[in-house]
Amino acid sequence: MAPTLRALRALALLAGFYLISGAVLALLIGIDFFVVIGVFEGGHAAWALVKLLAFSLALTIPIVRGMFALRVGGRRRKRESGLAVPEKEQPELWGEIRDLAQRTGTRPPHRVMLTGDVNAAVAEHSWMLGLIPGRRRMYIGVPLLVGLTRPRLRAVLAHELGHYSNRDTRLAGLTMRGRDAVLRTIEALRKGAEDGSASQAFMARMYIGYAKLYMRVSQSVARRQEIAADLAAARTVGRDTTAGALREIPVLHSAFGFYVERYACVGWDAALLPPVGEFYGGFRHLLADPEREHELAELRAELPEEEHSLYDSHPPIAERVRRIEALPEDGIPDDPGAPGALTLLRDPAAVLAALEPATLAEESAAMRRLEWEELVHTAARAACDHAAEALRSAAAADGAAADLAGVLDAIDTGRLWTSLADRLPKSPEATRATGRAAREFARPAVRNGLAALVRLELADTGRGRWELSWSDMPRQSLPGDLAEAIGPALDAAVADLPDTAPLRALLRSEPDSAGPVSAPASAKN
Repeated sequence: MAPTLRALRALALLAGFYLISGAVLALLIGIDFFVVIGVFEGGHAAWALVKLLAFSLALTIPIVRGMFALRVGGRRRKRESGLAVPEKEQPELWGEIRDLAQRTGTRPPHRVMLTGDVNAAVAEHSWMLGLIPGRRRMYIGVPLLVGLTRPRLRAVLAHELGHYSNRDTRLAGLTMRGRDAVLRTIEALRKGAEDGSASQAFMARMYIGYAKLYMRVSQSVARRQEIAADLAAARTVGRDTTAGALREIPVLHSAFGFYVERYACVGWDAALLPPVGEFYGGFRHLLADPEREHELAELRAELPEEEHSLYDSHPPIAERVRRIEALPEDGIPDDPGAPGALTLLRDPAAVLAALEPATLAEESAAMRRLEWEELVHTAARAACDHAAEALRSAAAADGAAADLAGVLDAIDTGRLWTSLADRLPKSPEATRATGRAAREFARPAVRNGLAALVRLELADTGRGRWELSWSDMPRQSLPGDLAEAIGPALDAAVADLPDTAPLRALLRSEPDSAGPVSAPASAKN
């Protein structure tokens, strides 16, 4: 579609939004006007007028907010966390960006921000619904710097700059700003509907109907933008490099989410963090692990076939890769062994350290920093301590000592199934159970709590330290055959006729010459 036709369509869609909103406001004003006249001429109670005006105001405010959001949207800045990197401090990174801007035929950004997301973007502080360009900011996610090669990062940045290299970008921006305004209006009306306003619920349904039409019509503009930006990247850095970058991004997205949950935030609940600079920088350890490489290779080979919404502005990544790989050979090979993009930064360790306070939650500033090995051990021990809390509390409530010795003594005196297990938290179904059924409901909780207490005992006596592994869950290193013997000993302790002797014997045993054996960190063994 020609840029002129796109402009007409964008303006028509925006006009439709204003026409709907203007008609609703005019109708509300007209009703208020005639009712006000009726109240004064008919001598009706003033409270009726107040009630009507409140009703009208409840509908008017979200509509006006939506229109206002559209009118000044170009001047509204979403506050985003990130670290600004001036050109004088990072000339190599800026040099790449300026070169790419020139190659894609657009202006470079005025500011570059590093973020903690697996994403890159360029935002423009524009005017007049995006028709008058303004200052630009480029956002670069540090996980991309850690996980991409320099050529592939160039492809990502060329794509973002490519959004501004097409003549119809401003018109597409106009359309996308209209999408934002419609969604803002719907959100405001929905909030009113959730508060019990039937009138706002009706208005929300009306705007949702228009939004569906708007999203369907404007979707082609948004998707065409993405395809055009991909082509701009392919022309700039090469077909294969662009395809390689597109294949790598979903891999990094999945891997980084896993890394943050299992490693960077493993001690968050215990107020623990990895060393300064390693919250993001540690991602490189996971990517470099030989055993993880097979998993990552499978992710690269199997592109996700997402079921996107009809209103999604991005085509599926698999479709984008197929389009790029179908382009003619350009003689520019992709080089997976090229230097990492992190080498574009001067003193990357200092940058990664400075990024943390700019992007992490405020409470992270008071958290304790530990080396990776110590972090994993301390966090795993804290999780084990939490897993044992319910059984310790039950033992204390039953009159026993709230520790492993107290629980074992309570079991030996025959109180496991008569009182101790009954004091553990229960589901409604377990509460109703009696006899053997009640024991079967309680047995896993008792066993897990007892396993946690045993592992804590082994850790605190220096016989079981949790070890860091970038290819598997943290494991508790146990001496000799202890790892295999714990399971049967726990089973004996929570049997219908409990026997703690095997467990007590294991806890008294000394490490043998066979050396440590790793056991999973879970307290369920």
